[in-house]
Amino acid sequence: METFNPDPKPGRIVLPLVLIGMIATTYTFINRVATNNDLEVIVEEIVEENISEETVIEDTSTTTITTTLPDSYVAYLEEISAEKIQATELGKDVLEANDNWDNQTVTYQEAKDEFRAFIATAEQFVSTVSEPGPPNEFANLVSAHDELKTLVNLIYEDTVELLAGLESSDTGEQRANALNSFNINLDQFINKIEEIVASATSS
Repeated sequence: METFNPDPKPGRIVLPLVLIGMIATTYTFINRVATNNDLEVIVEEIVEENISEETVIEDTSTTTITTTLPDSYVAYLEEISAEKIQATELGKDVLEANDNWDNQTVTYQEAKDEFRAFIATAEQFVSTVSEPGPPNEFANLVSAHDELKTLVNLIYEDTVELLAGLESSDTGEQRANALNSFNINLDQFINKIEEIVASATSS
């Protein structure tokens, strides 16, 4: 006699029971592993190396050399150093005025006025260089200063000759010769001052 099964699909009941059993077994296994085993966790430490760039600062400061020269000696050196600057400026102005005339960028009257002004400036410069001069107790300075006075007078004479050359009826030879003499004497004057200062500061 055939037995009647009221549920045509018995697997529907069995399968959930199997799944529940597997999940319970897995959960129990994981808990036991975590509880009964000492697991060593290795943490990798990353060391960040900071490389600092070293900046080298070069000392370019100027060293000042102090001397034991008397105050009057130092005052004279400062005086002629200022005169050197005046001489340099006079030279630039004369050359510029001469070039302006050569290039016809000024009128004849304007050129004459400029050259006359150079004569007045040079005459005043003679007085500036001549007095007061160095202290009398320093024979080397007195001798060197005499050379400066000679040169500054030659510079003055050159400015007079420059104007004469401008007013001359020649084709510019007299003025050119005067300008050449002016440049030579001016350079010698400046070089002499540099020589005096260098000699004093190196001793």
